[in-house]
Amino acid sequence: MERRLVPIKLDSYKPLREVVAETLREAIVNGTLKPGERLMEIQLAEELGVSRTPVREAIRKLELEGFVVMIPRRGTYVADLSIKDINEVFEIRTALDVLAAGLAVERITEDELEQLERLLVEIGELIEEDDADKIVESDSQFHDILYRASRNDRLVGIINNLREQFTRFRSISIQYPGRMQKSVEEHRRLVEAIASRDTDLAQQLAREHMENSEQTLLQDLNERRQT
Repeated sequence: MERRLVPIKLDSYKPLREVVAETLREAIVNGTLKPGERLMEIQLAEELGVSRTPVREAIRKLELEGFVVMIPRRGTYVADLSIKDINEVFEIRTALDVLAAGLAVERITEDELEQLERLLVEIGELIEEDDADKIVESDSQFHDILYRASRNDRLVGIINNLREQFTRFRSISIQYPGRMQKSVEEHRRLVEAIASRDTDLAQQLAREHMENSEQTLLQDLNERRQT
């Protein structure tokens, strides 16, 4: 059996299923596990040096995040990304993020603005540490604060329905060279516009941020398919 995954080191404070999920997620993002490839629990468990239980739990988590698909009576496969998938999700998310940014201008609190500023500093530090998983987590928190600041529960609910699909997109795009640094600057300009109560500028910057994220993802997808 060809071994491609490195056995997990049991020195993490996280539950084993989380460590396994992170390992498999990274393998999917970096192309070690390729789109359309079948995932066999026994083989993955042997490669990672763990039992099948945490592998099974990790695969269920990755299914919810959109990284894998489970087909009845056929098995589990790494989910493929199509340009159509990307375009459809970003069309919806762009419209929702622009709306959320405009509402946040009117309704955000000073405490929420401070939380956003702190997260920008935190993300900057994580970039220096090259901690991709924590960057994704902090970036998600940043957007969650903006969504809550809209004070529109239905808007937040609709956005959350796309969370799993967008998690994969975010995990891929932030690892594209230079993208995370640009993303932080885009976030900073957006926070400044919201703090200045400039609705038009905030919505414009929210749109540009989503468009840049989509273009990065499409560029990454194109480069992967050429290798």
